[in-house]
Amino acid sequence: MTLTDNSSQKPFVPLGVGSALFAALLFGVSTPFAKLLLGDVSPVLLAALFYLGSGIGLTLLYILRPGHSTGEAPIARRDIPWLAGALFFGGVLGPVLLMVGLSTTPASSASLLLNMESVFTVIIAWFIFRENFDRRIAIGMVFILAGGIMLSFRGTNGISLSGGSLAVIAACLCWGIDNNLTQKVSASDPVQIAAIKGIAAGSANFIIAMILGATLPPIMTAAASMLVGFFCYGISLVLFVSALRRVGTARTSAYFSLAPFIGTALSIFLLHESPRASLLIAALFMGTGVWLHLTERHSHEHTHEPITHNHQHVHDQHHQHEHIADVDPNEPHSHEHTHEPITHTHPHYPDIHHRHLH
Repeated sequence: MTLTDNSSQKPFVPLGVGSALFAALLFGVSTPFAKLLLGDVSPVLLAALFYLGSGIGLTLLYILRPGHSTGEAPIARRDIPWLAGALFFGGVLGPVLLMVGLSTTPASSASLLLNMESVFTVIIAWFIFRENFDRRIAIGMVFILAGGIMLSFRGTNGISLSGGSLAVIAACLCWGIDNNLTQKVSASDPVQIAAIKGIAAGSANFIIAMILGATLPPIMTAAASMLVGFFCYGISLVLFVSALRRVGTARTSAYFSLAPFIGTALSIFLLHESPRASLLIAALFMGTGVWLHLTERHSHEHTHEPITHNHQHVHDQHHQHEHIADVDPNEPHSHEHTHEPITHTHPHYPDIHHRHLH
């Protein structure tokens, strides 16, 4: 079957872009709050409380939410290996390696090295999982990464690749793997995925904090930390997973890389910190990179191979299957369905339906 989308001249800015940018905004907001809370809570324990607040809050939301209200598909058995891998690399191994690295690495060097997460995420997405990119997207990613490096750079002594630095880089590699494995399960309910990841990462960080000798903060401080975690980590992660589904791993990572800039800008306004010249330079680099991504236009004739899967959908040009009588095809719903072969042309991103080779 061959179709041509005649709307190709219309602007194409998918919902996934907004989800990724809002995820970055929420995660960036956590920075000034974290600075306020760090006086009473150790950094590792604060991370644990943020993640646990995310996981527990989203678990309650998942349980109390009517199942039919979202039409999202639950995690399937075939998703478990991918999700288990994401939890191991991102929720367990990554935090452990980061703590090992931070124990011997200056904070200035560590903050610069943490930009490697985006680098690894993109490299894995592009060259291992074969996610599509072109010169425009590659240049945009370089600008965004350059802005992140400029934002986190604190000195002129460079970075020493000590054992601690290598551990931080290894942690970033783990999170890059985590992001790509999470994309493989992003067709399932983002709330369920984010809840599981929050519990796993929170538990891992809590155990590490206790091993390092952290003491529990006052109950109100812990509650405030978990509340921040629910919104800035939990809801942010739900939006991040939703973006993975719609625009792919590399592009989601690129937009999410704006979070440190957002956090720094908010800290200036909320905590009255002195702005640095590097903030303006970072803004120019990141703004250029985001503009290159937002003005991307990728359209060509492509063929969808037959596939059977389960995810939230309405009946658009990619979903024309039959239903039982009580299912409204115009409302978001989920069930296992089969895509018949189809060849057509329209603007698209590397979402869960467009992972074809170029």
